[in-house]
Amino acid sequence: MSVSDLMAALMLIFMFIAIMFIRTVVTEEATYREECDKIYRVLQSEFEGDFDSWDVELLEDLTIRFRNPEVLFESGADQIRPHFIRILESFIPRYFGAIQAPEYQEDVKEIRIEGHTSSVWTNAESTDDAYYNNMYLSQRRTQAILRFILNLPQFDPYAPWAKKLITANGLSSSHLILDKNGREDQIRSRRVEFRLMTTSCRKAGVYDNDNRY
Repeated sequence: MSVSDLMAALMLIFMFIAIMFIRTVVTEEATYREECDKIYRVLQSEFEGDFDSWDVELLEDLTIRFRNPEVLFESGADQIRPHFIRILESFIPRYFGAIQAPEYQEDVKEIRIEGHTSSVWTNAESTDDAYYNNMYLSQRRTQAILRFILNLPQFDPYAPWAKKLITANGLSSSHLILDKNGREDQIRSRRVEFRLMTTSCRKAGVYDNDNRY
């Protein structure tokens, strides 16, 4: 066999290996995406009747966003409003009941309670002061929600599993929501989110554009 024939044969072998590798990667990503979508459909089915009345939305990355700040907390305060308490009393056992299903338990890696604010703080002397004050506020709020969950009797059946995964994260104005013109939407930025982090969604590339993960 000539050198050129040998090189051509080697090139064909390498091309075959590359094609098989690409097919494997694509197949695995599709499998992970399907697993991620299964959890999405479970949450969609569980809460679709409540999205409008609670002013909540379910995002593709499995985030459940509570987006009406008038329902959540008093301005500048960390005490949960009565209406939000009633929502949480219904939401928490159903949420953890859905994601603790045996087929999803190994997939779930973190359950993040996230508090978000606008960039505004009344009478702040600088943008840095506003950011710090909002950070402190958002941290207190998520801790208040976590404390409420841990003290909720309906949470008890899920506590042994969930307490290893659930975290409270105050993020101040670091992840603002922008309007169609690229300007801060102050009302929509003030929100609480339950973000479900799973292996399947990560490997499917769902979090690629989110620098938190």
